Order: sequence, then structure tokens, then C-alpha cells
Amino acid sequence: MKIGLGSDHNALHLKDYIKAYIEETTDIEVVDYGCYSEDEVDYPDVAFEVAEAIGEEKLDRGILFCGTGLGVAIAANKYPGIRAATTHDVYSAERAQLSNNAQIITLGAQIVGYEVAKKVVDAYLTSFWADGSKRKVDKIIEKEQELIKKSR
Repeated sequence: MKIGLGSDHNALHLKDYIKAYIEETTDIEVVDYGCYSEDEVDYPDVAFEVAEAIGEEKLDRGILFCGTGLGVAIAANKYPGIRAATTHDVYSAERAQLSNNAQIITLGAQIVGYEVAKKVVDAYLTSFWADGSKRKVDKIIEKEQELIKKSR
């Protein structure tokens, strides 16, 4: 599995902590899309990069971080075909994948601490979609395709 991580300046330290955690405890390849310092960064820029890489099949999944996890989720979900879910607990991280086949989860550095973030990431990375909610996910995909066609 190849996963992309990205954050704004508000969540730099949580992203770096989770990056090190994944690299130390798994064989998952991690690609870091920034940010790399505490200098101000606009979260949509990083979210768009990770979402685009997933859309182009350069990555299997992504984890995005900002202050609340909400902004990066909204931004990533603007990319066609992407399903990004804000997850601040183990159950929502599991369901993001099991029920919604979310390619991206998002976390808020001002919401969750490091230990909770590790458990959320573990739950997401060890959950795999089994088509249990395929009908529902297909409806989302179909509506998105319909809206894309209408906008042309």
C-alpha cells in the first residue's frame, strides 16, 4: 500500500508524528506532501495534491490533517471521485473505509491527541472495503457523474 500524507501548518506536528508512526510500525510506503515547516500554508493546496495523486492512482489512500480536519475534507472532496471522511475516533475511521470506501481520512490536530490519532490511523489502515455498502457508494458516484455532465 502507498499512502499520501499532507497537512497545513496547524497540523504539521501531528502529521509528522503519524508519518513516523506508520513508517516505524508498517511496511506501507508513505509519501509526504507537506507542509514541512510552521510557515503558513493554505490547506486546500495540500488537500488537492493528495486527492489528485489518488485520482491518478499514484496513491492507494491518503490522510490529511488541519486544525479541525474539516477544511481538508471539504477541499479533497472537490476532486472528482474522491471520498474523504473526517474521523476523530476508531469507529468512524473503520466505517469510513468499510461503509464508504473512503480513499482519504482527515484528522484535526486541535481535536485529537497523538495517541487517539494513532488508533484512528490503525483502524483506517487495517480496514478494507468489502462491498457491503456498494449500492450506496454507487449512488454517490452516479450522482457525481451526473453533476459533472451537467456542468459541461
